[in-house]
Amino acid sequence: MPLKDNIGLVKHELNVDPNAERTMALNNLLKSTFIGLFPMLALFLSIRAGIRLVDKFELSTLGLFIMAMTVVSLFAMVFLKKMARGYANLRAYELFLLIGLILFLVGYFRGTGSTTNLLGVLAILCAWTGYIRWYSTFPTREKELLRVGQTLPSFEVEDIHQNKITDQTLLGQKNLLLFFRGNWCPLCMAQIKEVAAEYQELETLGVKTYLISPQPPSHSISLAKKHQVNFNYLVDKGNGMAKRFKIFAENGLPMGLQVLGYDSDTVLPTVLVTDEQGQIIFADLTDNYRFRPEPASFLEIIRKQTQ
Repeated sequence: MPLKDNIGLVKHELNVDPNAERTMALNNLLKSTFIGLFPMLALFLSIRAGIRLVDKFELSTLGLFIMAMTVVSLFAMVFLKKMARGYANLRAYELFLLIGLILFLVGYFRGTGSTTNLLGVLAILCAWTGYIRWYSTFPTREKELLRVGQTLPSFEVEDIHQNKITDQTLLGQKNLLLFFRGNWCPLCMAQIKEVAAEYQELETLGVKTYLISPQPPSHSISLAKKHQVNFNYLVDKGNGMAKRFKIFAENGLPMGLQVLGYDSDTVLPTVLVTDEQGQIIFADLTDNYRFRPEPASFLEIIRKQTQ
């Protein structure tokens, strides 16, 4: 059944609470602003503290420098190393934050700290706590619609070649559906790289792989050229499929990435596997964007279904 163009009607069909939706959209907008400012704040504080250390060594300034550089290092590693789940456990980073905090406190209570450094340390601590406990998580995401045992909801989208793909297209075969936020998301890119490394195993098991994103087709075409594997890239224009599946993230794009051609709305990272009848046999509906399933977890389920 084709998706309705009328957004209000779609919301009615999905029984969406308008108040809850507005609250989530506002929360996502705050998150978008936060993640755009947090790395910039850390970079500014690290540069400022570094300059002050060159001019005059102070233990409190060194502590702030270590704390700020810890945050800068985290985001640098996220974008440069691109690991799908290497950032689920951040204890090593938190250890450096603790070391920096201790150095700052020792220097501050010895009378060498400044109010400006104190404000910087407090800003880093508050922002780090917000990143871990608030920004990274999706505690209220809907999970019932896509749980194992449910039939995949109806949908209609196009692939990057403008071929129509519907839920009926998926019948008669096993399917892997990976919803990703866009090429801008380093964890999504790392996750897709892992799945691409298993494409021969997926084909041997008779699995069709669909990578679904609301990003512009040109971005998905670029991604397809990069990996050169037999995957199907679907373009979820206006997040119609995401809304249908209740994995829509309004205002979910980090602030500033709109200049690269991305829409402000995106999708929650989701991985589904369906059988030949369209029934969901594996579902990963992560409640933390830093946690992604290993391919081995769904390959094992698929092998059992194939036996």
